[in-house]
Amino acid sequence: MKKVDVVLGMQWGDEGKGKVVDVLTPNYNVVARFQGGPNAGHSLHFNGKSFVLHTVPSGIFRDGATNIIGNGVVIDPVILLDEISQIETMGVDCTKRMKISKRANLILPTHRILDAANEAAKGKSKIGSTLKGIGPAYTDKIARVGLRIGDINSAEFKNRYEALKASHLATIANLGFTDFDITEYEAKWFESVEALRKFEFIDNEVVVNNLLASGEAILAEGAQGSLLDVDFGTYPFVTSSNTLCAGACTGLGVAPSRIGNVFGIFKAYCTRVGAGPFPTELFDETGEALRQIGHEFGATTGRPRRCGWLDLVALKYTVMMNGTTSLIMMKCDCMNDFDTVKAAVGYEVSGKQIDWFPYEANDVEVKPVYKEFKGWKCDTTKCRTYDELPQELKDYIKFIEDYCGVPVNIISVGPDRSETIFR
Repeated sequence: MKKVDVVLGMQWGDEGKGKVVDVLTPNYNVVARFQGGPNAGHSLHFNGKSFVLHTVPSGIFRDGATNIIGNGVVIDPVILLDEISQIETMGVDCTKRMKISKRANLILPTHRILDAANEAAKGKSKIGSTLKGIGPAYTDKIARVGLRIGDINSAEFKNRYEALKASHLATIANLGFTDFDITEYEAKWFESVEALRKFEFIDNEVVVNNLLASGEAILAEGAQGSLLDVDFGTYPFVTSSNTLCAGACTGLGVAPSRIGNVFGIFKAYCTRVGAGPFPTELFDETGEALRQIGHEFGATTGRPRRCGWLDLVALKYTVMMNGTTSLIMMKCDCMNDFDTVKAAVGYEVSGKQIDWFPYEANDVEVKPVYKEFKGWKCDTTKCRTYDELPQELKDYIKFIEDYCGVPVNIISVGPDRSETIFR
């Protein structure tokens, strides 16, 4: 029986998962999203064009690939239909290439308002939500009151919608939030729900396991990043789902023994969007240079990303948590012009040096202990083999491998799918 290979972000998201999945999909017949919602933004660049996918799996542009939106995903029908419409302008028939789990929860228009109301109530303590209703949708899922894709075909769907909407409006009123009008969005939401009926709704746990049994190769695509995991990330500054490899099991309905390779994607430096601890964050011209050279602005929100040096302590932590078997390094080309490059190899916390990511990171100062490397000072974007890379970059990669105990098997030297080195 085949196994499910998993591709994950190893940092705080925005690592470049969309490109990697697009590059890897020729080896897989099935690509499946297993968690997250339209707060994710997976960017793909090929044939001189760019696309940002929010809910649709990144294998959608590959001929012959089956794309599955798994039960662990939360879906806003409006955003999903807008995304599908843009994809179909490229001549892609999404109804033939994509299936949706009946168990995936729906994001209602009032979930978006709840998101905004909750953030407004937190004031300075807000976590930096994308305000797309992700958290409230997962809250309803856990509270066992949510609506799911499979409910669309129920005769009671509209009544259940109205009941949940009324509950949401009561909560919003209690929060004193009044600046909203969902009338227009709600009408579009119901139109989008109707449009979704043209897709095949599946029992994905059965479909995925049958595909494995028949010898199909499956790639599970994670969203956000491992350090945003609701259990093991920098809580409460996290997303609302399990972004680790274990989330692929619960988000698709496969047993842990069915997991094969785990591809961990990381940038040659670090970024983060929103609030929360970020030990290696840079507030100087170097941080701004990384932001500008790397175009570090959110694919979904457009917000400028916080930038800093690579944090190997955090990376080793997520390698451990995910059982990562292969690392994939992105955006080393964005550091082509630096005289020196740094990476955190330890933390100083309360006067003591540690080499793990501490629970107390939200509450105490975590000062990074750096190792400095000589910069490669050359254009790497034309390199297509590992041997062509400058020795200084090879030394940087070798240190990362030794520190984390996992090989770096793929190196990205540019945004296009062709700008990729396989070892």
